[in-house]
Amino acid sequence: MSIQKIARLAGVSVATVSRVLNNSDTVKAKNRDRVLQAIKEANYQPNLLARQLRTARSYMILVMVSNIANPFCAEVVKGIEEEAEKNGFRILLCNSGSDIERSRSGLSLLSGKMVDGVITMDAFSRLNELAALIGEAPWVQCAEYADAGAVSCVGINDVDASQHVVSRLADAGRQRIALINHDLSYKYARLRERGYKSVLHLRDLEYQAVEYASELSSAAGMAAMEALLAAPTRPDAVFAVSDTLAAGALRAIEQAGLRVPDDIAVAGFDGTELAGLVSPPLSTIEQPSRDIGRKAVELLLNKIDNPDAPTERVMMDWHYIERAST
Repeated sequence: MSIQKIARLAGVSVATVSRVLNNSDTVKAKNRDRVLQAIKEANYQPNLLARQLRTARSYMILVMVSNIANPFCAEVVKGIEEEAEKNGFRILLCNSGSDIERSRSGLSLLSGKMVDGVITMDAFSRLNELAALIGEAPWVQCAEYADAGAVSCVGINDVDASQHVVSRLADAGRQRIALINHDLSYKYARLRERGYKSVLHLRDLEYQAVEYASELSSAAGMAAMEALLAAPTRPDAVFAVSDTLAAGALRAIEQAGLRVPDDIAVAGFDGTELAGLVSPPLSTIEQPSRDIGRKAVELLLNKIDNPDAPTERVMMDWHYIERAST
């Protein structure tokens, strides 16, 4: 189906159809409705190449994630894709693993004009290196919040959220609260640990134990929990910086013949589907993962349309979900 046939079906000129496809505000409402109805009836798909040539845009967004196997990352990407498609864009996904060489390969698409902008979910410690590679191209950092610099970003207040979790555990009478963390090159890991330690200090809780998981996986969470259980003093609560790590902790506790939450309470972070599927269901901080992805696209499209737009930093709301694990 061509644009000419759409024009004949709608009873308008080819120029009118073109203006409708380009969201021009000069088209009369009656003619716009006729064109949209004809497009719907004919199941018309605009020629992407022609659109690219006409607008000098690719209508593609590069999305670089640190670990697509992380359920939280996967949910954010779903939000990114939904918002991108709603605005006529497609995404190219690069699983960078926060490796700068893999990032360099993906970002070569920017210089080739194959993508119009980039959304990153890489470790905060890599931002300076990424900035050198990305240059002046439209860019948004997603989920790893930047307090300063030229890159727009969207995330949550990780310190406040982790303080809330640890405070809830302390309010429930837990005296020996441990932390299962991950790679401190990620800003969220540093901020969640800061929140954890600040509550222990404010509550005068002397016990402090932090285990660093080798990766964001259930197996790594299990290994970290086993190390905590092997220590001379066993925790009576554990806060893990992701639901995936918390799920591994639950398994380790069960295999040790202990009960959750009677012997050890467990709380996670992210609010992924996994938190409701494990046994017992996991108390967790729910991040608005899809909304974070949608907002990242909104910020990026604004930067694409307005290259001189000021840097924006968006903090989104989080919620604590209490379940049987605590």
